[in-house]
Amino acid sequence: MTTKKRDYYEVLGISRGATEEDIRKAFRKLALEYHPDRNKAPDASERFKEISEAYQVLSDANKRAAYDKFGHRGVDQGAGARGFEGFDSFGGFGDIFEAFFGSGFGGGRAAANAPSRGADLQASLALEFEESVFGAEKEIQIARVELCERCKGNKSEPGTSANRCSNCNGSGQVRRSQASMFGQFVQVAACNVCGGEGRVISSPCTQCKGAGRERRSRRMAITVPAGIQDGAKLRLSGEGEPGNFGGGAGDLYVILRVKDHPLFSREGNDIISSHRVNFVQAALGTTVKVPTLDGEVDLQIPAGIQTGETLQIKNKGVPHLRDQKKMVDIVVVTPKTLDEKQRRLLAQLGESLEEPSNDSNGDKGWFGKLKDTLSG
Repeated sequence: MTTKKRDYYEVLGISRGATEEDIRKAFRKLALEYHPDRNKAPDASERFKEISEAYQVLSDANKRAAYDKFGHRGVDQGAGARGFEGFDSFGGFGDIFEAFFGSGFGGGRAAANAPSRGADLQASLALEFEESVFGAEKEIQIARVELCERCKGNKSEPGTSANRCSNCNGSGQVRRSQASMFGQFVQVAACNVCGGEGRVISSPCTQCKGAGRERRSRRMAITVPAGIQDGAKLRLSGEGEPGNFGGGAGDLYVILRVKDHPLFSREGNDIISSHRVNFVQAALGTTVKVPTLDGEVDLQIPAGIQTGETLQIKNKGVPHLRDQKKMVDIVVVTPKTLDEKQRRLLAQLGESLEEPSNDSNGDKGWFGKLKDTLSG
């Protein structure tokens, strides 16, 4: 059940004739009273959202005019009343509070030296067609940032140690008082002396110059599973860049690119190739040798086959996958040159054949008639 919204003027405790300054003062007073970082009452957060919503509408001249004329319906589609789901402890009105308190109000920000996960990396690996089908053991070379081998990421020269930052007392953060129209507020920020680390390097590592990290080229083994598709992505956990302040390493994602094959292509679990036959073989039928990924096999060409028809050989597709087969697209080849004897024989054959009909109903087709003629 949806709770009915209260009148915005009532929420701020002001009259409908209130001036901009009246609205501002009312919001200042109530915001300080109900801000969740200061008020721990169970309903403080909801009250603060209600107060902020009312201020956002009434402090804008256009929104206030629409509200005065149409009530809540006049601003329901605007920026002032969007439901407030998923907002942070400021009730989703960070911009409003920035104007009053500045950034960092109430603390709660993660320390600059808190553990953080390292970045993910991406690389590509080219595969031969057969490697994608049967699987393979490959090597890949990548360049990545790693912890310095000399200082192990400590940034200090071995045998020395960093000093606790005296500016932040090792916390990595400093608190600054900031004056506003509401009074004094404390802002938390990263220490500008130690950069938020909480320590100062007195003797930087001579190998990484105090960075704690260096870029290296690495070769690593990759196991490519059988039946992998072009564009597939392999995830190598923890092989990305190292984290900060004890955070875990990122991951390496390897995108696989399968090279074209001179004979074969792939469609799902099936391997596809084409085979050319002459028109006599097509008319009479024959047995031919066709290549597969594991050698040649016999394929029966049925009599009367036409260009574009496809024959299947079961279990000669991508191994280990279900319902896989070899698909052979048939291409009937018409000779471009004939000697005198061949031309004479074909001419005699042509005289015995009827003109092909465009109506396929009940028609055997040219090859079917050719078979009948030659066998008769």
